[in-house]
Amino acid sequence: MLARIYQPSRNAMQSGQAKSRHWVLEYTPESGKSLDPLMGWTGSTDMNGQVRLQFETVDAAVEFAKSKGIAYQVQQPHKRKPNVRPGGYGDNFAHNRKTVWTH
Repeated sequence: MLARIYQPSRNAMQSGQAKSRHWVLEYTPESGKSLDPLMGWTGSTDMNGQVRLQFETVDAAVEFAKSKGIAYQVQQPHKRKPNVRPGGYGDNFAHNRKTVWTH
């Protein structure tokens, strides 16, 4: 049973970095999902797929995995380059723009 420790990326609907600063420990799936023939629901016999633990730092997650004897793999996050404009948001509406405003 292998666990994956990673820092989740922001979702597409948020512009900030909220909810992406913590670290998550999740188990990799051991078995595939199956389809219930009567109701059509998707299910699995792998109960570890429901476990998702959050930690403040990667060190805390690694320490937890070591203390419980869980094999783990750490995936480092891909940090995005900050987009800092000299004028900021207000520069979009400046009356003395030298360039054409486009999206």
